[in-house]
Formats: sequence, structure tokens, C-alpha cells
Amino acid sequence: MSLVTVPFYQKRHRHFDQSYRNIQTRYLLDEYASKKRASTQASSQKSLSQRSSSQRASSQTSLGGTICRVCAKRVSTQEDEEQENRSRYQSLVAAYGEAKRQRFLSELAHLEEDVHLARSQARDKLDKYAIQQMMEDKLAWERHTFEERISRAPEILVRLRSHTVWERMSVKLCFTVQGFPTPVVQWYKDGSLICQAAEPGKYRIESNYGVHTLEINRADFDDTATYSAVATNAHGQVSTNAAVVVRRFRGDEEPFRSVGLPIGLPLSSMIPYTHFDVQFLEKFGVTFRREGETVTLKCTMLVTPDLKRVQPRAEWYRDDVLLKESKWTKMFFGEGQASLSFSHLHKDDEGLYTLRIVSRGGVSDHSAFLFVRDADPLVTGAPGAPMDLQCHDANRDYVIVTWKPPNTTTESPVMGYFVDRCEVGTNNWVQCNDAPVKICKYPVTGLFEGRSYIFRVRAVNSAGISRPSRVSDAVAALDPLDLRRLQAVHLEGEKEIAIYQDDLEGDAQVPGPPTGVHASEISRNYVVLSWEPPTPRGKDPLMYFIEKSVVGSGSWQRVNAQTAVRSPRYAVFDLMEGKSYVFRVLSANRHGLSEPSEITSPIQAQDVTVVPSAPGRVLASRNTKTSVVVQWDRPKHEEDLLGYYVDCCVAGTNLWEPCNHKPIGYNRFVVHGLTTGEQYIFRVKAVNAVGMSENSQESDVIKVQAALTVPSHPYGITLLNCDGHSMTLGWKVPKFSGGSPILGYYLDKREVHHKNWHEVNSSPSKPTILTVDGLTEGSLYEFKIAAVNLAGIGEPSDPSEHFKCEAWTMPEPGPAYDLTFCEVRDTSLVMLWKAPVYSGSSPVSGYFVDFREEDAGEWITVNQTTTASRYLKVSDLQQGKTYVFRVRAVNANGVGKPSDTSEPVLVEARPGTKEISAGVDEQGNIYLGFDCQEMTDASQFTWCKSYEEISDDERFKIETVGDHSKLYLKNPDKEDLGTYSVSVSDTDGVSSSFVLDPEELERLMALSNEIKNPTIPLKSELAYEIFDKGRVRFWLQAEHLSPDASYRFIINDREVSDSEIHRIKCDKATGIIEMVMDRFSIENEGTYTVQIHDGKAKSQSSLVLIGDAFKTVLEEAEFQRKEFLRKQGPHFAEYLHWDVTEECEVRLVCKVANTKKETVFKWLKDDVLYETETLPNLERGICELLIPKLSKKDHGEYKATLKDDRGQDVSILEIAGKVYDDMILAMSRVCGKSASPLKVLCTPEGIRLQCFMKYFTDEMKVNWCHKAAAFAEKNRGRLIGGLPDVVTIMEGKTLNLTCTVFGNPDPEVIWFKNDQDIQLSEHFSVKVEQAKYVSMTIKGVTSEDSGKYSINIKNKYGGEKIDVTVSVYKHGEKIPDMAPPQQAKPKLIPASASAAGQ
Repeated sequence: MSLVTVPFYQKRHRHFDQSYRNIQTRYLLDEYASKKRASTQASSQKSLSQRSSSQRASSQTSLGGTICRVCAKRVSTQEDEEQENRSRYQSLVAAYGEAKRQRFLSELAHLEEDVHLARSQARDKLDKYAIQQMMEDKLAWERHTFEERISRAPEILVRLRSHTVWERMSVKLCFTVQGFPTPVVQWYKDGSLICQAAEPGKYRIESNYGVHTLEINRADFDDTATYSAVATNAHGQVSTNAAVVVRRFRGDEEPFRSVGLPIGLPLSSMIPYTHFDVQFLEKFGVTFRREGETVTLKCTMLVTPDLKRVQPRAEWYRDDVLLKESKWTKMFFGEGQASLSFSHLHKDDEGLYTLRIVSRGGVSDHSAFLFVRDADPLVTGAPGAPMDLQCHDANRDYVIVTWKPPNTTTESPVMGYFVDRCEVGTNNWVQCNDAPVKICKYPVTGLFEGRSYIFRVRAVNSAGISRPSRVSDAVAALDPLDLRRLQAVHLEGEKEIAIYQDDLEGDAQVPGPPTGVHASEISRNYVVLSWEPPTPRGKDPLMYFIEKSVVGSGSWQRVNAQTAVRSPRYAVFDLMEGKSYVFRVLSANRHGLSEPSEITSPIQAQDVTVVPSAPGRVLASRNTKTSVVVQWDRPKHEEDLLGYYVDCCVAGTNLWEPCNHKPIGYNRFVVHGLTTGEQYIFRVKAVNAVGMSENSQESDVIKVQAALTVPSHPYGITLLNCDGHSMTLGWKVPKFSGGSPILGYYLDKREVHHKNWHEVNSSPSKPTILTVDGLTEGSLYEFKIAAVNLAGIGEPSDPSEHFKCEAWTMPEPGPAYDLTFCEVRDTSLVMLWKAPVYSGSSPVSGYFVDFREEDAGEWITVNQTTTASRYLKVSDLQQGKTYVFRVRAVNANGVGKPSDTSEPVLVEARPGTKEISAGVDEQGNIYLGFDCQEMTDASQFTWCKSYEEISDDERFKIETVGDHSKLYLKNPDKEDLGTYSVSVSDTDGVSSSFVLDPEELERLMALSNEIKNPTIPLKSELAYEIFDKGRVRFWLQAEHLSPDASYRFIINDREVSDSEIHRIKCDKATGIIEMVMDRFSIENEGTYTVQIHDGKAKSQSSLVLIGDAFKTVLEEAEFQRKEFLRKQGPHFAEYLHWDVTEECEVRLVCKVANTKKETVFKWLKDDVLYETETLPNLERGICELLIPKLSKKDHGEYKATLKDDRGQDVSILEIAGKVYDDMILAMSRVCGKSASPLKVLCTPEGIRLQCFMKYFTDEMKVNWCHKAAAFAEKNRGRLIGGLPDVVTIMEGKTLNLTCTVFGNPDPEVIWFKNDQDIQLSEHFSVKVEQAKYVSMTIKGVTSEDSGKYSINIKNKYGGEKIDVTVSVYKHGEKIPDMAPPQQAKPKLIPASASAAGQ
């Protein structure tokens, strides 16, 4: 079905919300319905009265004069009723007329009031105008008198100044003049009056407060002239003039142009009458954004002439469609700029945007692509949102919605779509289809007539549902045929009325059958039927019923039995696949149902449109440094194509990414946003409403770089020597080689004032210096040069200056030439040049370098003494300024001729400037590396030392791969110290340098040595460990060992292998290498070493066991061996030790192990059997011996012995000396704890203090203590309610430190700041309440209040000091990060200090 665009009545329709809540609309509809009913009733009553009157007339004629009384009375009664009805009708008419008259009188009164108000306002305005006119006349007279007093001839205060500029630059001439009346200024070029209209945009003339300016835009060589300004008034005339010299310079030209898209924009229908010249100053470029973001495309421009009220027209296009302002886009044009703003981006906004400035002078335009990526999906893996939602063929209850599918390069394929609708004025979205529809078209039915709707679509795949598309424009459910039935009827004069065709059809009752029933659209899911309404259709509203029948069945089934159709169009769903159907339609109104329409031809539900075939061959070609042009052959089957999707992939990764997110309708596309120097592959797929085609064949791999073109022109032609018959010329290489190496140069010559050029060399010359022979002495010559590469011969240079062929005989040297610059940074640059060809009468000994700002007049010499090198780093320049340079050679006879002035150099680092990096590769080789992302096929890296190209292959090696180059130092030593530099040809001056000093070389050589001779890091060095049985384990642990690692153990310079004597093993997973020796003897004294090899890495660790170190190990091994043997029989797990019981008895205890019934345990004292009351229970493993009331008689050696057939063991403890004293001390502690409270006894000798204990002996020491210290500690001054150790507070706040103190007597409280007494004031205040509540307040704290605050609390028994740190921060600052505050810790003040203080 061909889709019908939205008709004009849909565009003008006011989309109200449901139920017509708009009061004005509801009133108009009600009034229209009432008028229609009244007219219908009036017409019916008129026809009825006409019939009754005709009947009465006929009855009267038939009866004649023979009327009986009864009939006469009946007739008179009817006449009375008619008379009464007539009088009632006349009274109603009179009442209506009276109401109409009153309404007219009221409106007339309001009109009179409005007229009166208008007259008064007009009178006030006339009075104000008369007063204003009188004041202006008076001021005009006074102004005339004043002007006669101050009149004088023009006088120039500031005269014009001459200028020299480069071609395509702008130049401004200005001067100041005064005089009265204000002089009229006219500008002249070489005596000819300058007319702005003759060359629009070329000149701009302004005059502000006596300052007059002439601006020449984009000056060219023809603008070189003498410019004059003449100022004239009634009292005289003055003039001033200046020269403007325009020099040719093409350094800023771009060699390439970006390939555009095959889009033709329509011609503008309206062109402003005024002629404007438009020059774009700043342009918007290729833009990348994401859905939901905002963006503004803006161009700034210079419009000449700049008229306030008249401007050219700005037009914005997306692809080839003219844009208008909407709720999604806003436009602005004025004040020298044009912008297009997007408040909420969707993929619908992706495309090629073109700004056209249209005027009588022509069209100026600029285009760039806007890419809009998908927003993050609501569900991971869900597809992007559909786009370009359109509504077609709207009717009373029906509309077709179409859209474009999203690109699913990185997601699973789309399985279908859900269509949602929403009534205007609400926010209730209703899903229209229960199951996803698989094609990008859906007929929405069930709409309510007269209501407005908006739609959106969501895509579905296996992962989930996408975000909704951008909502469609509102569409109203109205019948477009209503306008066709509306007719205009002409009345008398020029009057006409509009009536519906239904009013002319008469009183049709039952409608006729519809006509022209056919299938306007067929798909696999539904069939859309269309028909024409019946004729005549009648005045009553029509409804339609659709019936279907399977071909051959003979039975009919009503499709819309539940819902009547009001539109002459209907979508039939739920058709069985593979079967053919016929359809018919019936129309109905309130009078009945029509006959069926004619039966359609058999229709089968199937997809008429199929998925397109894959596009053909894909060809990718170079465009710019970040873009590629992709072209492809159209598919063989391209039915109803919506466009194409292009995907790209970095070669070798198989990770495909979408290039465009909205289908493009042409088979050529510029893919932007690529990485310079990277290699890509491209593929294309076609899209229609049914789905996407298979992917095309992949393109060939292409490297992203600028397209190949002819080189730009050489420049800087300089005369280097002349012998009277020949000239030696030098020049500079072109700034752009065109993407291919330059093969050579062609030189042309001619004598001055001759028109024809003559070829100098028939074959290209590779050097940038050439000697031209066969010249005539004394003649003037000029030359031009053209470069050649694989693409062809480039444009020739501008003609050189006029060179006179006369021999050079001066003793001073000639000019240096080929001035070049590198390493341009923000405040410095490096300048290089070549030595003069003509050296004079003696060799060149050095050079002077001069510089100046571009517009300055005086040269400044950089070096006060000559430099012998042909390079110099110029520092201390001002960032952002432009400088020019020159070089003067010096020999023994003096300073020679200066070189030609260099081209201007802007002192500013390029964005993304990279520097040389120094490093060491995996093999340990030292290198200097440099990356350049901007290189082309013709670019070459040139490495220099001291700015002389490196050619020494014995010391250096250069490796270049792609955009990365390395300079290797083969045998680095002190001779390699110096300055290294690198430059990349055919770029915009990409270069860098690196100073290799001794410290850096030492660091690199150390790193190289580590890589060439790597070591295996060890977690633990070689160590030993002694096990039971006297075994000794030697081990170490490495950080990491590979499966191929090897090792060996060396003892006293002899390698040992794994054997019964030396059991060696290695766990490479943990890095542990160990050797275990079962028998360690005196023969094993010496040095133990482990050597490890893992690839190139190696490591070694040694352990020296000689002398005392060996004896210690040997003794420990022997002890462990003996211990093992001892523990084979009965033995002591714990040897004899002692403790004191609560009864003050000394207990000897030991633990035994590995005993049996036959084991014999004995106690011995001084080798004599010690009898005990009970034998020890060996099964418990613990043996005890109690010594009650220990005294000196218990001194002696105590032994515990174990013995059976397996062996014996002895444990000895000697009670004497320190052991005995320790026992007495321990008994004293136990006895002291058992002491009873002190009792005070009065005896003849005096007061006795005594207590009782469990046990006491004279050997226990007794000390009596007086508890004054405890009393003092209890009553000293102290802090009870604690203070924090840290307080943080904002400046301006009030700080209050409060605490509670205690002491008996009441303590004294003193506050300190930084250990100094605080001076009390309004700022600092201290309060003490009830001798225990203490507070200090600081009002309005400042940063000076930060510090350590201390409080001293003391009385005669002592006290303590507490420190609090206060930190003050300013308002708006971040709160300092500090540890959480804790309880401040007090410092004790002794009683002596306290007493001294008191």
C-alpha cells in the first residue's frame, strides 16, 4: 500500500485531550448540533403545514357550499386553534425581538464608552506631541547658534600608518580626525574611490567618535596600493595616505578536502534582495553524542555589510530536509553567529547537517555529520530504540504507524516490536499489540473519532525490551473524506454558504453498499481492506461491517461483530497461513443494513515485501586522518529499502562496531572518528520494513590516513651564489608531500618582463639546491619551482624575487639558507639552517641568529657570541606570539649578508605534543623511542645527534614499525652522551629532542644489566632448621620458579646430589628448595651454597657454618638426637619444678611420659631414697612431692628417676641458694594474703599492732608501711567529667569546654594556651561553679585560636594536667580529616609541685 502523507487538515488540527475538556470547543460543537436540529425540525414542520393546507383546500373544493353545522363548527374550531397558535408564535417572536433589541442597546452603550475612551487617549497623545514639537523647535534654534560658535575645519590628529601583511590576512587602516560639522570621510585606492557595493565583503568602513577605519578582508596580491582618506566639511578638507604591501604566503592552505556525501540540497525559494558577503570564521565539526544528551551546532561568521535591520536568511538542513523549530530543536541567527540546539538527542537527529546562508550574493554553506549513539539499555543486551516514527493514512478510528529498525551489530537480532499509543493530554500509554509485530509497520485500530493520539515503538530481542522511540507527532482521528463532501453554494451577490453533500442527497434511509473494496496492503500477519463509502450515503452516521470467507467454503464470517468500523479502511488479523480468503463489506446506519458489496478477488496473507539481499562489493578508500570513505554496490533485490547500516572492525580483532545508528539512504558513506594509523575492515547490510539483509562481504583492510594528492608548492627561493654566468638557488621542501614521497623538483626560469617561462631541468632534481647555467650577465631573472610525487606534479611556487646575474666578489660570506624550525613549545623552539654556499674570502667561523615579533621593526640578536653549530635553541619567548628569524654568517672579514626572513612561527605547543622516551627492551638493549599518530605513507623519521643526521651504523641502529620508531645504542658509553632529536617529515612540524646526561645513561645501563643479567628474587635466603633425631634441614624460598628452573647444592665447593645422605627436593609451586641431612657431624663444617637458574635469570645464596656457628648447630643437633633417644623409653615430659600451695607447702612437680606398669619411679634426696606416704600414679603422668613448713633443713639435691627395661631418665632440682630464697618469697606472698586484719593492743610496753597468718618463719621479711600516699591519691585534685583530646570548629562559632573537677580540699583550676597563661577578656572567659563545674568559653573563634589548651587541677595533695587540641577551619573549607576524638589522658602533678605552686 502506498502510504499517504499527513494531510493539511491534520497539520492544522488542534489536538485537544479526550472528552473535549476545552470549554470553547464544547460550546461550538453544542451550538452547531442545536442549529442543525432546529433547521431539520423547521424543514419538517414546513412540509407538514404545506400538506395540511393542501388537504383543507381540496376538502373545501370538494364540499362546495353544502357544509353541515357540525362540519362548520369543526372547521371553526380548527381555525380558532390555528389563530391561537399564530398569536402565540407572534408573541414569542415579539419577545425574541425585544431581547434582541435590549442586547443591541447594551452593545451600543459599550461601544459609546469605548469611543469616548479612545477620543480622550487620542487627545492626550496630540497634546504630548505638540509639547514635544515645541521643545524640538526650541532646541534646534539653540543648536544652530551653538554650532556657529564651535564650527572649525577638519584636523587630523592620528594619521594613517603603512602595513605589510601576508596574503589572505586582514589589514585595518585607521586615523583620527576632528572638526565641526562632523567631517565626511571618503576612502581612495590609488586615487579611485572605494565602493563597498562594488565588492561586497571586501571592505568594511566604520566611523566611531572621530576614529575612522578601513578594513580589507582576506587581502590578496592585487590589494597592494596606496590608500588615502579625505575628510571634508563646510570649512575645509584634509587628507592622509599610507601604503599597503601584500606578500604571498600559502603556508596555511589545506592540501586535502574531506569527501562529502551525495546529498543535493533544494534551491531556496526566497532570496533576500540585499547582496551580502559571508565568511565563516568558526565552523562546527563532526560531532559524536549519545541519546538523551544535549548539543549545539554553531558557526560564527563575518557578514558584510553588517546591517542591523536586514540580514541574510539562515537555513538548516538534515540530509536534504529543511528543518524547522520544534520542541526538540531551537534555532538562533544573529550577532555574527548561527546555532542549532538540541535539548534531548535521539537517533532521529543523526545525519548530515548543513547550514546555508542565503542572500542575493549567493549561498554560503557548511556541512558536518552528527552521530548519535544508543543510550545505555535498560536491560543488558537489549536492542537500541527504533527511530523515525511516522503516522500515515489517519481516519476516524484507524492509523498506520511506520518506523525504522535499530542497528544490532553488538546485540542479538530484533524479534519484533511493540506499538504504544497515548491520548493527547494524558500520560496513559496503552500497548496496541499483544504479540510483537515483526515488520516495521503496524495498523492501529480502535481509535475514538475526534481525539488526538501520539505513538511510540519499542524493540524486543532475546535479552529484553529496548527503550521507547521518540514519540510521534500528534495525529487526530478524523475522516479526510469529510472535506470532500463539503461544498460551497453561491447565493445572490458575493455571498456563499458551505454545506455537506449529505444535505443535498434527500432523505435517504438505508445506505447503499460500499464500492471499490480491495486489499490496499497485504502482509503475513494482516490484510488491510479499503473501500469507498456508499453513494448516496444519507445524513445519518455510517458504520461498516466486514465479512470474510475461505475460498471454496461458501460460508461467511463477520470479522468485526463486536465493534463497528467508522472508517472506510480496516485491518483484518488472525488469518490462517497458506489459505486464500475473499471479503465483502456492508454499510449500516440507524435505519438498517445495506446489501453486501462486491466480493474481492481471492487474497492470501503473505509477505509481499521480502528481506533485501546483501549489498555487493564494499570498497573503502582513504579520506582524511580520521575518516574513510566506504562505497558499495546496491543489492540485487532492494524492494522498499529504508537504507543501509555500516559496521567497522579493527583488523584482527573481530569486534564489530556500528558506524551509523540511523539508516542512510545512499550507497556511499564517510565513516568518521577512526584512529589515525589503525587498520580497519568494513561491511554493510541493507534494511527495509521486513528486516535486515545478510552482511555484505568484508572490505579489504585499509589503513586510516589522508588521501593521496599532489604535493603542495615549494617556497622560500633564495639566491645562494652567482659567478656572472650561473646562479645557485635553494628552496624549502613543500609543507605537504601529498601522502607520497617527493620524487624531485622542476625548475622554470624567465627574464624579467618576459612572458614565457623556460624549463631548466627536463628530469626532476632531488636536492633542494640547483645551479642554473647559461645566464646572461647583468640580466634580471625570476624562477618558480614545482614538486612531483606519485600523484603527479604539484602547483608551482610563486615567482621568486628578481635576481640579478652578477658575480659575487665580497669578502664576507653569503647568506645561510633553508631555515627550519622544530620542537616548537610554549616558550622556546629550535632553529636549524644550512651553511652558505658562498663562504667569501675565508671560511665561515660562526653564526648570529636574530629574531623579532612579526609586526615589530627592530631585530634582536639571540646570541651575543657566534655559534659554530648550525642549530640554536631560542628560549624565553612569549607564548602565543608570532616571531620571524634570520641568520648571519661570520668569517674573518666580518658579518655576511643575512638570510631571507623566515616564515612566521607561532610560539605555542601543538595539542597532544609527545616527547622522546628512553627505555630498555626485553633483551636489555637501550633505546630512545618516539610515536607519531599523524604520519602518512610519505612520512619518515629522521634521528639526529647534535642535530646532525645519524649515519653511524656501528654505534646506532634505527628500527621503525608503523608510527613508532626506536634508536638503539649498540654499545652505550660516555661517547653517547649528548642531545638527540627526531623529526617526522610530511607532518605539521612534529619533532622532539632528548638530552642523554651521565645520570640518565647510568640509570639505563643499570636497568639494562638487570635485564641482561637478571636475578631471581628470594623470599628467604639460605637458612637451617634442626628437627628431631638431630636431622638438619637447609632451605631457601624464591619468589617464583618456572617449571624449567634448575638448581644445585654445593658444600665446600663440591656439588652434592640427591641421596640417602643428602635428601634434596624442590617445590616449584612455592619456590622452596631444601636439603635434609639425617646425620650431622663434625665432618659437615664448611660453606653451603644453593645456585638457581631460571631461563636467563639466576640467583645464589650461601650459608657459612664454621667455628662457633658450626659448634652451635652441632650441639643443637646432638641435643635433639639425644632427646629423641631419651624419649624412646620412660622419660620426663616436664622436668622437676616447684610451686607453693595455699597451705604454704612447697610442692615439687614433674610430668612423665611413655611409662608402663613395670616402670619404677623414685624420689631421692642427696642420692638417698626419699620415702613418701603414697606412691605416685604414673598413669596420670604427674608426680608430686610435698615439703611442709619449708626450712633450711630441707636444703639438698632432689632427684626423680624413671626406669624400666627400655631405659631410664633422671630429673634433678637442687633446693639451695636462690631457689630456696625464691621459695621463701613465694611463701611470703601466700602468707601475706592469709593475714588477718590488724588489731590494736594496749600493752605496758605501748600500743601494739598485730595480725595472724597461716604460717610464718623468721626468714620471712616484715615491712610496716604508713598509708599516707593512698590518702593523698584519694584526695588530690582530678578531672571527673572528661574532656576530648581534639576539638574541630568552624571560624566564627563559639567554643565552650566544660568539665567536672574534684579534690579535698577544693582544687585550684588554671587554664593555659600553648603553655602560657590565658589572659581573660570578652574573647576568653572562665567560670567555676560550686568548686567542681569548670568551663572556658571562646567567643567568635578565629584561626589564631587554634592550638593546645591545657587545664591544671591541683591542691596540696597533688593534681593533674589535661591537654586539648583545638583546630579552627574557615567557612567553605573541607573539614580536616582527623582521628575521632577520644578521652583526653591526664598527666599527674605530684604533691611537691602542687605545694610549691601553692
